[in-house]
Amino acid sequence: MTDSAELRKLAETVASTVGREVATRREGGFSFTTKSSTSDVVTEIDTWSEDTVVEMLSTSRPNDGFLGEEGTSRSGTSGITWVIDPVDGTTNLLYNLQGYSVSIAARTEEHVIAGAVFDPVRDELFSASRGQGAWLDGNTLAVTPITDLSIALVGTGFSYLAEQRRAQAEALMTLLPEVRDIRRGGGAAIMLCEVASGRLDACYERGLSPWDSAAGVLIATEAGAITHEEELVYAAAPGIAKPFAALLQTMGA
Repeated sequence: MTDSAELRKLAETVASTVGREVATRREGGFSFTTKSSTSDVVTEIDTWSEDTVVEMLSTSRPNDGFLGEEGTSRSGTSGITWVIDPVDGTTNLLYNLQGYSVSIAARTEEHVIAGAVFDPVRDELFSASRGQGAWLDGNTLAVTPITDLSIALVGTGFSYLAEQRRAQAEALMTLLPEVRDIRRGGGAAIMLCEVASGRLDACYERGLSPWDSAAGVLIATEAGAITHEEELVYAAAPGIAKPFAALLQTMGA
């Protein structure tokens, strides 16, 4: 086992190095295709990013396991598995919008212990170590002190599948009158980091994969958010967490 702070530093280095090259490659042009639906895009940059992240991590830690969105699945012997989203928010990458990231988390059998999320557009690096706090470019993160759900700015995301998107849109009709407003910015990793940094008061999304949320949930939790990570993933400032969770249940999020 390696100290979580060491794993965080490695994740920071790899995520920022690969993330900056992702931005460079995006400007140079790229090809893309789709996966589960026409909304579910994958580019050659995604596959290059995952391959490079795995190569860099393997060089430092050859006995670790890997789980990546674009197909990497490798068992290790160290007790550490790296969970990788090489480009979280690929649609935003495709349209050259802010909101995509490189997300890397280190987990044991029990829980995620370190993670980093790099935003190539803003050149921002979010990271956390379990039990040690969360940071944005070295500065300590903390969620907002909000206590009134009616003035909360809430982030969300939508499924790639048409029927699920329809149900999610209907659920928003219950949410919108109860909060200040909603935002749908891009990938889940950045959205969770925006709760951690106080740019959002809460967020939620259903149907995420482990690589979508592993690093972001840790970062939000270490910044003080109340988080939930099952079929429905959410993060909220403590002062609104209970009514927010109740609202999500009422609206069938």
